[in-house]
Amino acid sequence: MVTRCRICGSNNLFEFLDLGFTPPADQFLREDQLSRPETYYPLKVLMCKECSLAQLSYVVPGEVLYRRDYPYESSMTQSGQLHWDEFAESVCKNYSIKEGDLVVDIGSNVGVLLGSFEKQGANTLGIDPASNIVRIAEKRGIETWDEFFSPRIAKKVVKEKKTASVITATNVFAHVDDLKSFMEAVDILMSKNGVFIFEAPYFGNLVNFLEYDTIYHEHLSYLLLEPIIKLAKQFGMEVSDVLERDIHGGSFRVFISRIGERAINQRVASFLKREKDSEWSCPKSLSKFSKKVKRNREELVSMLNSLKISGKKVAAVSAPAKGMTLLNYCRIGTETLEFVTEKSKLKIGRHCPGVHIPVVGDDSLIANRIDYALLLAWNFSEEIMNNLKEFKENGGKFIIPIPHPIIIG
Repeated sequence: MVTRCRICGSNNLFEFLDLGFTPPADQFLREDQLSRPETYYPLKVLMCKECSLAQLSYVVPGEVLYRRDYPYESSMTQSGQLHWDEFAESVCKNYSIKEGDLVVDIGSNVGVLLGSFEKQGANTLGIDPASNIVRIAEKRGIETWDEFFSPRIAKKVVKEKKTASVITATNVFAHVDDLKSFMEAVDILMSKNGVFIFEAPYFGNLVNFLEYDTIYHEHLSYLLLEPIIKLAKQFGMEVSDVLERDIHGGSFRVFISRIGERAINQRVASFLKREKDSEWSCPKSLSKFSKKVKRNREELVSMLNSLKISGKKVAAVSAPAKGMTLLNYCRIGTETLEFVTEKSKLKIGRHCPGVHIPVVGDDSLIANRIDYALLLAWNFSEEIMNNLKEFKENGGKFIIPIPHPIIIG
């Protein structure tokens, strides 16, 4: 169990949310695994009173989460691809990245972001511990090392390649337990005037919009800017810029450079002021948040039960990790949902962890005459609903569960 903050080392932590015990959100089960016992871990969140870092109370080992047939592929939706292209293009323009400069992506997955950087003329390298995902990236032509990022690996990259002008970690930084070792590796790998950029869900949005399904065992930290500034300073670095992004229900993109190498954008001070004024990390605000989470569960379960009692057929659309938190916390299983549809071949034919709902292809919505589709990837709801026009034309309706359950259609 976590007893000290992973950024400042304080033991002044308090628990503000308990989502019960759940299996890891990305451990989808094959048919032959359904009769075997699953391992459940506590899903509780602590807040550090000293630096305002929200963090899980229990750390599931990375070898358990990522080495065993990992099923997550970076978003290759239209909106996702536009996001990656914008990311790479803006970084190359604003940081004067030249042809041949090295860009290293930590937790690179199938290499979608690195593909966007290659369009800009950069040399790229991915580092990711999920062996099956690395094989997919390699087939796409993206050089990827099957490793956890560490000081040892950083030294190896510098020796075999060179220092990196850009280091990225999109939806990865919040997954890291030993952030100090991670930043030590960044310090080794990053060139003198290089930049480290990470993207992660923003804790302010999580609280404001009740995005509790963003909480699962891969996400060890829930980030505000304040603790990041304190962490960077420990390694002779500073946050030089920060941007808000809409992806994943509201994320922020943080730019970290060596102290004095780059001018600090005024947005940094604005972010910090908003965090202080909003009191997102204070016990009173988080107590209210916890009560709203419980209310959301009651409202969603009541809505689904009413639909089932009235004879309606309900299924879920897409099977992201956040959806597994929602299903397990709300105890929504096969008695409520017919199945979950997916596009990813890595998940189709398997079953959701914990609740054991079968995962099938998207065409099952029409074939099985589903009346209501629960959108588990509600952060892409507009694009998903546009892709399911035939379902809607046949009278199908959509349920968006967060922040308040609503029916559309």
